[in-house]
Amino acid sequence: MYIDSITNGVVIDHITAGKAMELYDLLHLDQVDCSVAIIKNVISNKTGKKDIIKVDGDVGINFDVIGFVDPGVTINIIKDEKLVEKRTLVLPQKLVNVIKCKNPRCITSTEQELDHVFLLSQSEDKVYRCLYCETKAEI
Repeated sequence: MYIDSITNGVVIDHITAGKAMELYDLLHLDQVDCSVAIIKNVISNKTGKKDIIKVDGDVGINFDVIGFVDPGVTINIIKDEKLVEKRTLVLPQKLVNVIKCKNPRCITSTEQELDHVFLLSQSEDKVYRCLYCETKAEI
């Protein structure tokens, strides 16, 4: 298999095997006007298998979505075919409009223009709670 190198864009690496399509959907990569490659089940020395997404274009990618779906992912920023930045993502402290509050009494149910804001709980491991009503996020 041959996949071209990226001129300017992003490589999302070390995605847990099988999660690339979920990220593709949540990042709305089907709506971008550039090349996107999804490579699934690549052999990895660290995890056995991994997925990779390559985006060859300057598109706005919400890194919080990636960190939420799969913390530990590595982001490689490419400019002029050179790696200019490399970051490892962790669970974000705050999510805005990534998940929606399911509480029918929450203000976000009646005030449609309000952002759905969730904060990572400090007392519970990997739990997000609504900023407005403190309902636990259903993930």
